[in-house]
Amino acid sequence: MLQLTKTNFIQYLNCPESLWLLKNKPDDYPRGEFSLFLEKLIKEGYEVEAYAKLLFKDGFDLPENATPEYTAKKLKSSQKIYFQPSFLTDKGVFARIDVLEKLDNGTFHIYEIKSSTSIKKDKKHNHLKDACFQKYVLQENGFDISKVSIIHLNKEYLKKGDINPIELLEIEDVSELINSFYSSVVNEINAASNFINKELINETECSCKCNTRSNHCDSFKYFNKDIPEYSIYEIGNIRAKKINMLVEHNQLSILDIPVGFELNINQQLQLESVRKEEALIDKTAISEKLDKLKFPLHFIDYETYASAIPKIDGLSPHKHLTFQVSIHTLSEGGVLTHFEFLADAMKLNDNMLIQMQNFTGVKGTFVSWHASFEVGRNSDMAAWLPAHTSYLVYMNEHMFDLEVVFKKDYINYRFHGSTSIKKVLPVLCPQFSYSDLEVQDGTMALDTWGRMVSDPNFKEDIQQTRKDLLAYCELDTLAMVEIYKVLRK
Repeated sequence: MLQLTKTNFIQYLNCPESLWLLKNKPDDYPRGEFSLFLEKLIKEGYEVEAYAKLLFKDGFDLPENATPEYTAKKLKSSQKIYFQPSFLTDKGVFARIDVLEKLDNGTFHIYEIKSSTSIKKDKKHNHLKDACFQKYVLQENGFDISKVSIIHLNKEYLKKGDINPIELLEIEDVSELINSFYSSVVNEINAASNFINKELINETECSCKCNTRSNHCDSFKYFNKDIPEYSIYEIGNIRAKKINMLVEHNQLSILDIPVGFELNINQQLQLESVRKEEALIDKTAISEKLDKLKFPLHFIDYETYASAIPKIDGLSPHKHLTFQVSIHTLSEGGVLTHFEFLADAMKLNDNMLIQMQNFTGVKGTFVSWHASFEVGRNSDMAAWLPAHTSYLVYMNEHMFDLEVVFKKDYINYRFHGSTSIKKVLPVLCPQFSYSDLEVQDGTMALDTWGRMVSDPNFKEDIQQTRKDLLAYCELDTLAMVEIYKVLRK
């Protein structure tokens, strides 16, 4: 009998077939590279767990990967608090509990530890179903669970000196909440256990076929080999309801969408671009937008570091610390100059803002891609470093989002339904590429810089690492300059 874990169960809820493939044909399961983002989440989970343990006195820490048999022996002691006890049901459902408390009345209290600042209830990260799963496994082992709580980060916490776990963390009692749908989750757990133990399933499609692209499982291409290159999943902001309607009639290509099918204006433009195999460019609308920009134009991009446990005073959990900036400034006469800054320590970068203002002055237009990110970071820095508020407010009030042009004024089927700069750049400016860079994306930049400034065991060449980080951020702003020039032509 195949074993079902909590992680398996959440995967089953998202796509049963994907989990079946992982369990029954692991060699065929499309395992991508272990992402830096996932590695970061796991590391942060351990950090939060370490602080959560400090909330409990005299807790017994079971050895890593302790067996259910070992747990059963230890539970017979007079100990009240157990960290990481493990349990297995007769049907092969396995759970490892973050914190288990033995109460005086003989019942037990389960604590689940999460590195988020709230209890998540979405399909991909349902903390309540996580807790239901843990309760089910213990009750199947004969334990009476009278209380279930979730420990998560306090979003209002601000670091001031040493971290106090009582202030950092919040404990929410979710006992009544999960009791309201516990029986339905038990049915899902049983269904998941039965499904992964099936000898055969239909391997020509999976449940994700009716989901939007962002909700596809890792094995989507394995199961759905008939999906064409320009598929309905690439249509911008299409809802699952409409995907279901098209899938039901086996209309999987954008070209299969029938005349009269309800789409918004932007989606209709995308469909037309695929049919004509050409870009649809509203030159008048683009000119009107660009003509409003006041020179000099400052093309700006930030790189930031965020962590579940704040690393410096003044920050709260998951807040972004801006550690790098690149600015390409284009004068009205066409002269291009460049400024860059890369912090060498984990700190609020007052000096960065001083140098930025000296370079740009308080004039002209700031241009970014997906501007809400830069605007948000400016607002954060204004709160942390109020001496620079007027400059940061000016930037936000004179910020133009270049990505907006590609929402409805410049539609190209070769973007595959995306307005990411990494999709737009190679189409409009094929001479530029991110593929040759050592640092490939923001997550890699975050991870690399974080290790460089805080890991005493960092073994890479620091000077070369700085060059790699600067090169990545510089290309982001140079890319905007080149895209702007193409639009102007």
